[in-house]
Amino acid sequence: MNVIVAGGHGKIGLRLLRLLAERGDTARGLIRNPDHAPDIEAVGAEALVADLETVDDVSPFLAGADAVVFAAGAGPGSGAERKRTMDLGGAVALIEGAKRASVDRYVMVSSIGAHDPAGGPEAMRPYLEAKAEADEALRASGLAFTIIRPGSLNDDPGTGLVDVSTELGRRGPISRDDVASILLVTLDAPETEGLTFEAFAGDREVDLAVRSLARARP
Repeated sequence: MNVIVAGGHGKIGLRLLRLLAERGDTARGLIRNPDHAPDIEAVGAEALVADLETVDDVSPFLAGADAVVFAAGAGPGSGAERKRTMDLGGAVALIEGAKRASVDRYVMVSSIGAHDPAGGPEAMRPYLEAKAEADEALRASGLAFTIIRPGSLNDDPGTGLVDVSTELGRRGPISRDDVASILLVTLDAPETEGLTFEAFAGDREVDLAVRSLARARP
Protein backbone atom coordinates (compact mmCIF):
# COMPACT_ATOMS: atom_id res chain seq x y z
CA MET A 1 0.00 0.00 0.00
CA ASN A 2 1.15 3.51 -0.81
CA VAL A 3 0.08 5.87 1.98
CA ILE A 4 0.65 9.59 2.46
CA VAL A 5 0.39 10.93 6.01
CA ALA A 6 -0.25 14.66 6.34
CA GLY A 7 1.35 15.82 9.54
CA GLY A 8 4.03 13.20 9.07
CA HIS A 9 6.31 14.71 11.69
CA GLY A 10 3.58 14.82 14.33
CA LYS A 11 3.50 12.45 17.25
CA ILE A 12 0.84 10.22 15.67
CA GLY A 13 1.97 10.67 12.08
CA LEU A 14 5.55 9.62 12.73
CA ARG A 15 4.40 6.54 14.60
CA LEU A 16 2.10 5.55 11.73
CA LEU A 17 4.82 6.06 9.13
CA ARG A 18 7.10 3.76 11.12
CA LEU A 19 4.44 1.04 11.26
CA LEU A 20 3.77 1.32 7.53
CA ALA A 21 7.46 1.20 6.63
CA GLU A 22 8.17 -1.71 8.97
CA ARG A 23 5.68 -3.92 7.17
CA GLY A 24 6.95 -2.94 3.73
CA ASP A 25 4.40 -0.36 2.60
CA THR A 26 5.38 2.79 0.75
CA ALA A 27 5.11 5.40 3.49
CA ARG A 28 5.35 9.10 2.69
CA GLY A 29 5.07 11.91 5.20
CA LEU A 30 3.79 15.32 4.16
CA ILE A 31 5.62 18.02 6.14
CA ARG A 32 5.99 21.78 5.87
CA ASN A 33 9.43 22.10 7.47
CA PRO A 34 12.24 20.56 5.39
CA ASP A 35 14.36 20.32 8.54
CA HIS A 36 12.08 17.50 9.66
CA ALA A 37 12.88 15.32 6.64
CA PRO A 38 15.68 13.37 8.38
CA ASP A 39 13.25 12.28 11.11
CA ILE A 40 10.83 11.00 8.46
CA GLU A 41 13.60 9.14 6.69
CA ALA A 42 14.86 7.66 9.97
CA VAL A 43 11.64 5.65 10.32
CA GLY A 44 11.91 4.34 6.76
CA ALA A 45 9.55 6.80 5.09
CA GLU A 46 9.91 9.43 2.38
CA ALA A 47 9.47 13.12 3.15
CA LEU A 48 7.30 15.34 0.96
CA VAL A 49 7.60 19.05 1.69
CA ALA A 50 4.37 20.98 1.19
CA ASP A 51 2.54 23.42 3.44
CA LEU A 52 -1.18 22.62 3.42
CA GLU A 53 -1.96 26.13 4.64
CA THR A 54 -0.38 27.83 1.62
CA VAL A 55 -0.03 25.36 -1.26
CA ASP A 56 -2.42 26.09 -4.15
CA ASP A 57 -2.84 22.44 -5.11
CA VAL A 58 -1.47 19.52 -3.11
CA SER A 59 -2.52 16.91 -5.69
CA PRO A 60 0.92 16.60 -7.37
CA PHE A 61 2.32 15.39 -4.05
CA LEU A 62 -0.38 12.70 -3.81
CA ALA A 63 0.31 11.04 -7.14
CA GLY A 64 0.33 7.25 -6.90
CA ALA A 65 -1.10 7.09 -3.40
CA ASP A 66 -3.68 4.47 -2.42
CA ALA A 67 -4.75 6.41 0.66
CA VAL A 68 -4.15 9.60 2.59
CA VAL A 69 -4.27 10.15 6.34
CA PHE A 70 -4.84 13.57 7.87
CA ALA A 71 -2.90 13.60 11.13
CA ALA A 72 -1.85 17.25 11.02
CA GLY A 73 -2.85 19.98 13.43
CA ALA A 74 -2.09 23.48 14.57
CA GLY A 75 -1.10 22.26 18.03
CA PRO A 76 -2.21 23.25 21.54
CA GLY A 77 -0.26 26.52 21.59
CA SER A 78 -1.95 27.94 18.50
CA GLY A 79 -4.73 30.50 18.37
CA ALA A 80 -8.24 30.18 16.99
CA GLU A 81 -7.27 31.57 13.58
CA ARG A 82 -4.55 28.97 13.07
CA LYS A 83 -6.94 26.21 14.04
CA ARG A 84 -9.20 27.40 11.21
CA THR A 85 -6.38 27.48 8.66
CA MET A 86 -4.75 24.17 9.69
CA ASP A 87 -7.19 21.85 11.43
CA LEU A 88 -9.96 22.84 9.02
CA GLY A 89 -8.22 24.44 6.04
CA GLY A 90 -5.44 21.88 5.89
CA ALA A 91 -7.91 19.00 6.02
CA VAL A 92 -9.97 20.55 3.22
CA ALA A 93 -6.85 21.17 1.11
CA LEU A 94 -6.02 17.48 1.44
CA ILE A 95 -9.59 16.54 0.52
CA GLU A 96 -9.45 18.63 -2.64
CA GLY A 97 -5.99 17.33 -3.49
CA ALA A 98 -7.09 13.73 -3.03
CA LYS A 99 -10.04 14.25 -5.34
CA ARG A 100 -7.86 15.81 -8.04
CA ALA A 101 -5.27 13.04 -7.70
CA SER A 102 -7.96 10.32 -7.77
CA VAL A 103 -7.05 9.07 -4.30
CA ASP A 104 -10.36 7.76 -3.00
CA ARG A 105 -9.38 6.60 0.50
CA TYR A 106 -9.12 9.27 3.22
CA VAL A 107 -8.68 8.59 6.93
CA MET A 108 -9.13 11.52 9.30
CA VAL A 109 -7.69 11.88 12.79
CA SER A 110 -10.34 13.98 14.50
CA SER A 111 -11.09 14.47 18.21
CA ILE A 112 -13.54 13.48 20.88
CA GLY A 113 -15.98 16.31 21.43
CA ALA A 114 -16.19 17.15 17.73
CA HIS A 115 -19.76 15.80 17.68
CA ASP A 116 -20.78 18.68 19.98
CA PRO A 117 -18.31 21.60 19.95
CA ALA A 118 -20.66 23.87 21.90
CA GLY A 119 -20.65 21.39 24.75
CA GLY A 120 -16.88 21.47 25.14
CA PRO A 121 -14.79 23.77 27.37
CA GLU A 122 -14.70 27.32 26.07
CA ALA A 123 -10.95 27.20 25.42
CA MET A 124 -11.40 24.07 23.30
CA ARG A 125 -14.31 25.27 21.19
CA PRO A 126 -12.33 26.82 18.30
CA TYR A 127 -10.45 23.53 17.93
CA LEU A 128 -13.57 21.38 18.20
CA GLU A 129 -15.45 23.61 15.76
CA ALA A 130 -12.62 23.33 13.23
CA LYS A 131 -12.52 19.56 13.65
CA ALA A 132 -16.30 19.25 13.33
CA GLU A 133 -16.33 21.28 10.11
CA ALA A 134 -13.41 19.31 8.68
CA ASP A 135 -15.21 16.04 9.45
CA GLU A 136 -18.37 17.30 7.78
CA ALA A 137 -16.42 18.42 4.70
CA LEU A 138 -14.94 14.94 4.43
CA ARG A 139 -18.35 13.27 4.77
CA ALA A 140 -19.68 15.48 1.97
CA SER A 141 -16.65 14.94 -0.28
CA GLY A 142 -17.69 11.68 -1.90
CA LEU A 143 -14.40 10.07 -0.83
CA ALA A 144 -14.18 6.70 0.92
CA PHE A 145 -13.67 8.15 4.38
CA THR A 146 -13.18 6.97 7.92
CA ILE A 147 -13.14 9.46 10.78
CA ILE A 148 -11.38 8.44 13.99
CA ARG A 149 -11.89 10.51 17.13
CA PRO A 150 -9.31 9.49 19.74
CA GLY A 151 -9.67 10.31 23.41
CA SER A 152 -7.17 12.29 25.48
CA LEU A 153 -3.77 11.51 24.00
CA ASN A 154 -0.73 10.43 25.97
CA ASP A 155 2.74 9.06 25.26
CA ASP A 156 2.39 5.90 27.33
CA PRO A 157 3.61 2.73 25.60
CA GLY A 158 0.87 1.18 23.50
CA THR A 159 -0.87 -1.88 24.84
CA GLY A 160 -2.52 -3.00 21.62
CA LEU A 161 -5.80 -3.09 23.54
CA VAL A 162 -8.49 -0.51 22.80
CA ASP A 163 -12.14 0.40 23.11
CA VAL A 164 -13.79 1.77 19.97
CA SER A 165 -17.39 2.74 19.36
CA THR A 166 -19.59 4.56 16.86
CA GLU A 167 -21.65 5.80 19.82
CA LEU A 168 -20.17 9.25 20.34
CA GLY A 169 -19.79 11.40 23.43
CA ARG A 170 -17.62 9.44 25.84
CA ARG A 171 -14.34 10.47 27.50
CA GLY A 172 -11.13 8.63 28.27
CA PRO A 173 -7.40 8.38 27.49
CA ILE A 174 -5.53 6.56 24.74
CA SER A 175 -1.84 6.34 23.85
CA ARG A 176 -0.56 7.71 20.57
CA ASP A 177 1.00 4.29 19.92
CA ASP A 178 -2.44 2.70 19.99
CA VAL A 179 -3.96 5.42 17.81
CA ALA A 180 -1.29 4.71 15.19
CA SER A 181 -2.13 1.01 15.38
CA ILE A 182 -5.83 1.80 14.92
CA LEU A 183 -5.00 3.88 11.85
CA LEU A 184 -2.97 1.02 10.39
CA VAL A 185 -5.82 -1.46 10.80
CA THR A 186 -8.34 1.06 9.45
CA LEU A 187 -6.30 1.47 6.27
CA ASP A 188 -6.44 -2.31 5.84
CA ALA A 189 -10.17 -2.51 6.46
CA PRO A 190 -12.34 -1.17 3.62
CA GLU A 191 -15.34 -2.26 5.66
CA THR A 192 -14.70 0.77 7.91
CA GLU A 193 -15.40 3.19 5.06
CA GLY A 194 -18.16 5.61 5.93
CA LEU A 195 -17.73 5.18 9.68
CA THR A 196 -17.02 7.75 12.40
CA PHE A 197 -15.84 6.25 15.67
CA GLU A 198 -14.22 7.17 18.97
CA ALA A 199 -11.19 5.35 20.37
CA PHE A 200 -9.92 4.89 23.92
CA ALA A 201 -7.70 2.56 25.88
CA GLY A 202 -9.57 -0.68 26.43
CA ASP A 203 -9.40 -4.46 26.57
CA ARG A 204 -9.87 -5.65 22.96
CA GLU A 205 -7.11 -6.27 20.45
CA VAL A 206 -6.90 -3.45 17.91
CA ASP A 207 -7.63 -5.55 14.83
CA LEU A 208 -10.65 -7.27 16.38
CA ALA A 209 -11.98 -4.04 17.85
CA VAL A 210 -11.80 -2.04 14.62
CA ARG A 211 -13.21 -4.78 12.43
CA SER A 212 -16.06 -5.35 14.88
CA LEU A 213 -17.29 -1.84 14.10
CA ALA A 214 -18.15 -2.85 10.57
CA ARG A 215 -20.06 -5.86 11.83
CA ALA A 216 -22.08 -3.55 14.07
CA ARG A 217 -22.96 -1.24 11.17
CA PRO A 218 -26.75 -0.66 11.01
